[in-house]
Amino acid sequence: MILIDDNTPALIAAAAAQTPDTMAAKDEFGQMVHASDSISSALKDSLKNMDLTDLKAVVTGENTFVKDSLHQLTELTVAFLPKLIVAILILWLGIKLAKMLKKLIVKALDKRGAEPSLKSFLGSLVDVLLKAMIIIMAMDVIGIKATSFIALLGAMGLAIGMALQGTLQNFAGGVIILLMKPFKVDDYIECGQYKGYIKEIRIFHTIMRPFNGRTIIIPNSELATKSLINHTKEPQIRLDVVASVAYGTDLHKAKEVLWEVVKAEPMVKWDFKEPVIAVSELGSSSVDISVWVWVTVEDYWEVWKHIREDIYIAFNNAGVEIPFPQVTVHQGKAGEPFHMEPREAAVRPAEVADEHIGTGA
Repeated sequence: MILIDDNTPALIAAAAAQTPDTMAAKDEFGQMVHASDSISSALKDSLKNMDLTDLKAVVTGENTFVKDSLHQLTELTVAFLPKLIVAILILWLGIKLAKMLKKLIVKALDKRGAEPSLKSFLGSLVDVLLKAMIIIMAMDVIGIKATSFIALLGAMGLAIGMALQGTLQNFAGGVIILLMKPFKVDDYIECGQYKGYIKEIRIFHTIMRPFNGRTIIIPNSELATKSLINHTKEPQIRLDVVASVAYGTDLHKAKEVLWEVVKAEPMVKWDFKEPVIAVSELGSSSVDISVWVWVTVEDYWEVWKHIREDIYIAFNNAGVEIPFPQVTVHQGKAGEPFHMEPREAAVRPAEVADEHIGTGA
């Protein structure tokens, strides 16, 4: 008898005489051929050896990897979902508050009369900073640690600040100027060696136009940190004129002439403050009389241009002498010449007298 496995030609021949357990047939030599179905046998053996409790666990899902995974997923969802909802609420409310604060800041700048460019820049800056803070707060609620992110931003800010130190100083100076307004466009200011009218105030620098028609560009840090004179801050300004007369001049008469000049000037603001005429200095060759008159900012240069000419003409017509620098030279008498007293030769010790240069003795 020969045993063969499945899927052979002999199994086909033995199919007609199969039994419940085996399939058998005679071959061409008269031998009995038994064919065994290995698949059916393996299935029967597996069913015999299978524990019914394992089958129940598979069906019900108890103590399985799938159930453990589902359990862990459920726990994570239940723990994470409230945090996610809180983070979404923080983002929603935070963005609303950021918009409200931006509007309040813009309104406050409008009340102070800030420049449109400054309002736009500060509003955008506040909006970006608040939104960044809100996002960091939401990340912290979810569980994402933002410490490293904040440290990275701080390092980047420090590096950028050091690289743009001068530029940031000019920017800070521009913000201070636009907020505090020590001067405005069309004001005539004096800062160090610079004098002129302000034509434009920008974030990083200010453009000035002096009388000679040139354009001066001044960094805002210099204007914000140094002392300056704003000649047109107030609507009225005092014009100071010095009229010099020679020594021996009748001061009463000179003052009367100056009063007539001031009274003839229609742009002088008598209603604001009365003019002042007084001796201000006794110079080396003249007596200086100061004339203080108050005029409007718009009339200042017009009065400045012709009042000195009017004073000169009035002094000349009244016979008041205008001095010029004088030097008095005193000539001394010729004296006897000076003579130096004779000096005796010093007595040197014998040991010093015997020395000779270069002998080394």
